[in-house]
Amino acid sequence: MTAEREAFDFEHALKELEELVGRMEQGDLPLEESLKAFERGVELTRACQQALKEAEQKVEILISKGDQIRAVPFEDQGQ
Repeated sequence: MTAEREAFDFEHALKELEELVGRMEQGDLPLEESLKAFERGVELTRACQQALKEAEQKVEILISKGDQIRAVPFEDQGQ
């Protein structure tokens, strides 16, 4: 794992992504700024997806029993 990966802050990245989307949805950005915002959004989305994938893998490892990995679906406790 690289230092960049360890320093990744999922919540911060998600907040930045939400702010970018909000600014783009307003439609006030010039084309160049919109393209830069879109590019940054794609980067953030990929980084967040990777972080979620890694978290899912860690959860699967933690719930493994012996040599068998037992995937347990997440159940929403609020329902």
